Amino acid sequence: MSMIRNILRLSGAVHQCRNAARLAQPVRTYAEEAVRASSQMSFSFGCPGQMFYSEANVKQIDVPSMTGSFGILAQHVPMLAALKPGLLIVHEHDGTSNRYFVSSGNVTVNVDSSVQILAELAVPVSDLDPQAVKSGLTKAQQELSSASTDEAKAEAQIAVEVHEAMEKAVEGK
Repeated sequence: MSMIRNILRLSGAVHQCRNAARLAQPVRTYAEEAVRASSQMSFSFGCPGQMFYSEANVKQIDVPSMTGSFGILAQHVPMLAALKPGLLIVHEHDGTSNRYFVSSGNVTVNVDSSVQILAELAVPVSDLDPQAVKSGLTKAQQELSSASTDEAKAEAQIAVEVHEAMEKAVEGK
Protein backbone atom coordinates (compact mmCIF):
# COMPACT_ATOMS: atom_id res chain seq x y z
CA MET A 1 0.00 0.00 0.00
CA SER A 2 2.82 2.45 0.84
CA MET A 3 4.39 1.71 -2.55
CA ILE A 4 1.19 2.76 -4.32
CA ARG A 5 1.08 5.97 -2.27
CA ASN A 6 4.68 6.77 -3.26
CA ILE A 7 3.88 6.18 -6.93
CA LEU A 8 0.85 8.47 -6.73
CA ARG A 9 2.92 11.19 -5.01
CA LEU A 10 5.62 10.85 -7.68
CA SER A 11 3.10 11.07 -10.53
CA GLY A 12 1.71 14.29 -8.99
CA ALA A 13 5.23 15.76 -8.84
CA VAL A 14 5.86 14.80 -12.47
CA HIS A 15 2.59 16.49 -13.48
CA GLN A 16 3.64 19.69 -11.66
CA CYS A 17 7.06 19.62 -13.40
CA ARG A 18 5.38 19.26 -16.81
CA ASN A 19 3.20 22.30 -16.13
CA ALA A 20 6.22 24.34 -15.01
CA ALA A 21 8.16 23.29 -18.11
CA ARG A 22 5.31 24.45 -20.38
CA LEU A 23 5.41 27.91 -18.81
CA ALA A 24 9.21 28.24 -19.05
CA GLN A 25 9.55 27.42 -22.76
CA PRO A 26 11.12 30.19 -24.87
CA VAL A 27 9.01 31.79 -27.57
CA ARG A 28 10.12 31.41 -31.21
CA THR A 29 9.81 34.45 -33.44
CA TYR A 30 9.10 34.88 -37.14
CA ALA A 31 11.98 34.70 -39.63
CA GLU A 32 11.78 38.46 -40.33
CA GLU A 33 12.47 39.18 -36.66
CA ALA A 34 15.40 36.76 -36.66
CA VAL A 35 16.89 38.51 -39.70
CA ARG A 36 16.61 41.88 -37.99
CA ALA A 37 18.36 40.41 -34.95
CA SER A 38 22.13 40.10 -34.85
CA SER A 39 23.53 38.10 -37.76
CA GLN A 40 26.83 37.56 -35.95
CA MET A 41 27.84 34.39 -34.18
CA SER A 42 30.36 34.36 -31.33
CA PHE A 43 32.35 31.13 -31.63
CA SER A 44 34.71 29.51 -29.11
CA PHE A 45 36.43 26.21 -29.85
CA GLY A 46 39.17 24.41 -28.01
CA CYS A 47 40.46 21.30 -26.32
CA PRO A 48 42.54 20.81 -23.18
CA GLY A 49 45.72 22.81 -23.63
CA GLN A 50 44.74 24.68 -26.81
CA MET A 51 42.15 27.25 -27.95
CA PHE A 52 41.53 27.49 -31.70
CA TYR A 53 38.83 30.20 -31.57
CA SER A 54 37.88 32.53 -28.74
CA GLU A 55 34.66 34.50 -29.25
CA ALA A 56 35.43 34.80 -32.98
CA ASN A 57 32.82 35.94 -35.51
CA VAL A 58 32.42 33.17 -38.09
CA LYS A 59 29.89 32.48 -40.83
CA GLN A 60 29.11 28.77 -40.30
CA ILE A 61 30.32 25.70 -38.40
CA ASP A 62 29.79 22.14 -39.67
CA VAL A 63 29.77 19.72 -36.75
CA PRO A 64 29.89 15.89 -36.54
CA SER A 65 27.48 14.81 -33.82
CA MET A 66 26.17 11.52 -32.47
CA THR A 67 22.81 12.23 -34.15
CA GLY A 68 24.35 13.20 -37.50
CA SER A 69 26.36 16.05 -38.93
CA PHE A 70 24.78 19.50 -38.97
CA GLY A 71 25.62 23.11 -39.75
CA ILE A 72 25.33 26.02 -37.35
CA LEU A 73 24.57 29.56 -38.54
CA ALA A 74 23.77 32.74 -36.60
CA GLN A 75 20.34 32.54 -34.93
CA HIS A 76 20.47 28.72 -34.80
CA VAL A 77 17.98 27.20 -32.41
CA PRO A 78 19.59 26.69 -28.96
CA MET A 79 20.78 23.13 -28.41
CA LEU A 80 23.28 20.76 -26.87
CA ALA A 81 24.93 17.93 -28.80
CA ALA A 82 27.65 15.35 -28.28
CA LEU A 83 30.50 15.29 -30.78
CA LYS A 84 31.48 12.08 -32.51
CA PRO A 85 34.85 11.48 -34.14
CA GLY A 86 34.92 13.37 -37.41
CA LEU A 87 35.58 16.50 -39.39
CA LEU A 88 34.65 19.89 -37.94
CA ILE A 89 34.70 22.69 -40.53
CA VAL A 90 34.72 26.39 -39.65
CA HIS A 91 33.63 28.67 -42.52
CA GLU A 92 34.98 32.20 -42.21
CA HIS A 93 33.23 35.30 -43.60
CA ASP A 94 35.98 35.78 -46.21
CA GLY A 95 35.14 32.40 -47.81
CA THR A 96 38.00 30.38 -46.33
CA SER A 97 37.42 27.20 -44.33
CA ASN A 98 39.45 25.70 -41.51
CA ARG A 99 39.20 21.93 -41.04
CA TYR A 100 39.77 20.10 -37.74
CA PHE A 101 39.55 16.50 -36.67
CA VAL A 102 37.70 16.11 -33.35
CA SER A 103 37.60 12.89 -31.35
CA SER A 104 34.69 13.65 -29.02
CA GLY A 105 33.29 16.43 -26.88
CA ASN A 106 30.21 18.63 -26.80
CA VAL A 107 28.57 21.52 -28.65
CA THR A 108 26.51 24.25 -27.02
CA VAL A 109 24.44 26.69 -29.09
CA ASN A 110 22.98 29.51 -26.99
CA VAL A 111 20.03 31.87 -27.54
CA ASP A 112 22.40 34.81 -28.16
CA SER A 113 24.01 33.02 -31.16
CA SER A 114 27.12 32.15 -29.20
CA VAL A 115 28.54 28.68 -29.83
CA GLN A 116 31.01 26.77 -27.68
CA ILE A 117 32.67 23.54 -28.79
CA LEU A 118 34.77 21.68 -26.25
CA ALA A 119 36.62 18.74 -27.75
CA GLU A 120 38.48 16.00 -25.95
CA LEU A 121 41.05 16.11 -28.76
CA ALA A 122 41.16 18.47 -31.74
CA VAL A 123 43.81 18.66 -34.44
CA PRO A 124 43.97 20.70 -37.65
CA VAL A 125 43.57 18.20 -40.49
CA SER A 126 46.74 19.58 -42.09
CA ASP A 127 48.68 18.29 -39.05
CA LEU A 128 47.51 14.68 -39.52
CA ASP A 129 49.97 12.30 -41.19
CA PRO A 130 48.04 10.07 -43.65
CA GLN A 131 50.54 7.21 -43.28
CA ALA A 132 50.35 7.30 -39.48
CA VAL A 133 46.55 7.29 -39.67
CA LYS A 134 46.55 4.24 -41.98
CA SER A 135 49.02 2.34 -39.80
CA GLY A 136 47.00 3.25 -36.70
CA LEU A 137 43.85 1.92 -38.37
CA THR A 138 45.60 -1.34 -39.28
CA LYS A 139 46.86 -1.75 -35.74
CA ALA A 140 43.40 -1.01 -34.27
CA GLN A 141 41.79 -3.56 -36.62
CA GLN A 142 44.34 -6.19 -35.55
CA GLU A 143 43.66 -5.44 -31.89
CA LEU A 144 39.92 -5.78 -32.53
CA SER A 145 40.30 -9.18 -34.20
CA SER A 146 42.55 -10.48 -31.42
CA ALA A 147 40.58 -9.01 -28.48
CA SER A 148 39.46 -11.69 -26.04
CA THR A 149 37.42 -9.76 -23.47
CA ASP A 150 34.38 -7.54 -23.97
CA GLU A 151 36.30 -4.58 -22.59
CA ALA A 152 39.21 -5.10 -24.98
CA LYS A 153 36.76 -5.48 -27.90
CA ALA A 154 34.97 -2.24 -26.98
CA GLU A 155 38.25 -0.31 -26.67
CA ALA A 156 39.50 -1.69 -29.99
CA GLN A 157 36.17 -0.90 -31.69
CA ILE A 158 36.40 2.71 -30.50
CA ALA A 159 39.98 2.93 -31.81
CA VAL A 160 38.86 1.57 -35.20
CA GLU A 161 35.99 4.10 -35.42
CA VAL A 162 38.27 7.01 -34.50
CA HIS A 163 40.93 6.00 -37.05
CA GLU A 164 38.31 5.52 -39.77
CA ALA A 165 36.98 9.02 -39.06
CA MET A 166 40.54 10.39 -39.15
CA GLU A 167 41.14 8.66 -42.48
CA LYS A 168 37.98 10.24 -43.93
CA ALA A 169 39.05 13.65 -42.62
CA VAL A 170 42.50 13.32 -44.20
CA GLU A 171 40.98 12.20 -47.52
CA GLY A 172 38.59 15.16 -47.41
CA LYS A 173 35.38 13.11 -47.36
